[in-house]
Amino acid sequence: QVALVESGGRLVEAGGSLTLSCTAPGQTLRVFGMGWFRQAPGMQREFVSAITWSGGSTFYADSVKGRFTISRDNAKNTLYLQMNNLKPEDTAVYYCAADHGLGNYYWDEDEYKYWGQGTQVTVSS
Repeated sequence: QVALVESGGRLVEAGGSLTLSCTAPGQTLRVFGMGWFRQAPGMQREFVSAITWSGGSTFYADSVKGRFTISRDNAKNTLYLQMNNLKPEDTAVYYCAADHGLGNYYWDEDEYKYWGQGTQVTVSS
């Protein structure tokens, strides 16, 4: 079992920036493909971004492309999501997820075995 822990969520004004982090205390993340998902109130959880274990390939939802950047520092055992130009519609609980491989269905939450508890991001207008 891999316990993922997200941090960095908070209230921010529209147009602002925020960086989320995800780590797994006592465990290594470098063997995992990883992703970020989010769930807004009353909505289904949706794909935001994903990254291969090496960081060599990244993927984004159209709604965040050009504004969000996913990255990882395997030496620090940490996954990041840099979010710029935030909009009120980005308000959601953000989850990091991991799995032993990152295949063609990186956007599908069913492809990920391990999940964090989530961190709340609220963007005010």
